[in-house]
Amino acid sequence: MTLPSSPEILVVSFILGVVASIGGGVIGGVVVGGKVLGNELAALLGGFYGPLAGVAGAFLGLAILTIVG
Repeated sequence: MTLPSSPEILVVSFILGVVASIGGGVIGGVVVGGKVLGNELAALLGGFYGPLAGVAGAFLGLAILTIVG
């Protein structure tokens, strides 16, 4: 099975990965620090710090899939 690795699909996949990491950061921030910081501030900080690892993971995952596929 071959994976489609056109530049358009890679860009769309990367953008979806970034959006998912922001969403995950927001949810994680509210769950972890919502009581202490307040939900709004926790969501803002989670949305800011969530993509730090998510963007690197999405880039590395797409790079590996491109090399393997």
